Amino acid sequence: MDSSVLSYSLELVAGSGITLSVEQRAALQTSVVLLKKNYKFHRVLFWGKILGITKDYFIAQGRGEDEMQDKKNLYSFNCMDWFLLPLATDSMIEEVTKAAKSRFIGDPSAMENEMMAVQPCNSSSESDCSWFQTSVNEESRLAVTIHQIDEEASVVPRGALVKNPHGLVQINRSFGGLSHSEARRLDNFLHFSKAKNPKKSVLEVGVVNQTIDFLDVLMDDIPKGSWSLQLECASNVCVLRSLLWLGLTFFHVPMTPQHGYMYIGDGKKNLDLPFVL
Repeated sequence: MDSSVLSYSLELVAGSGITLSVEQRAALQTSVVLLKKNYKFHRVLFWGKILGITKDYFIAQGRGEDEMQDKKNLYSFNCMDWFLLPLATDSMIEEVTKAAKSRFIGDPSAMENEMMAVQPCNSSSESDCSWFQTSVNEESRLAVTIHQIDEEASVVPRGALVKNPHGLVQINRSFGGLSHSEARRLDNFLHFSKAKNPKKSVLEVGVVNQTIDFLDVLMDDIPKGSWSLQLECASNVCVLRSLLWLGLTFFHVPMTPQHGYMYIGDGKKNLDLPFVL
């Protein structure tokens, strides 16, 4: 959620138990101004918090000219001192998937190791097997976790972003918000990530506007039922909660451009979801 309206936004998602202390809010409002200036970001978002055993990671996300491509993630332990995270590459994602199993500790240099067999063992003795060890530090795991949550659970209302003739994805300055009836339907909310299942014909959605319909619709997510949509605050706020990444909450105030999402959780995917739906 946009750091410039953080206090206002936190009140709208408070029903999920998401909150920050007064000290943390004050520190964020001061530090993000410097963060935006030092890194020359167009805007800075407070992405959320990943809970660790000894320390928690506060995450900020800077956006450049292209909202989708020009993104940088930073982490902090005190909401004042920020450290840039590396980009999540395919090889890094593969390593993290193999090695990272336990909870975050709160130490970026901590290593997590996993022993894996090169080939299946032909006997009951482990000494006959060939093994290799894969390891990854927690900073890399943090970068990959944020990337995965953004890919699978980041949300924007339909029309909030626009793709200009040069292919840049930018904020739609004329977006006035969804109507109250539109905010009740899941097909008016989109993934803020590169489309994996683009619509192939106008017949599928009735009317397609290529400047705003370039993202995947939440309604097409598998498994079905991985999103909870509710109207709160006397039906004046639309709130979406991800059941796949427990702790991610999105809000939108109908008839206004106000929207955003924030994640506060342990950074672990709910792999049991298909079995409980």
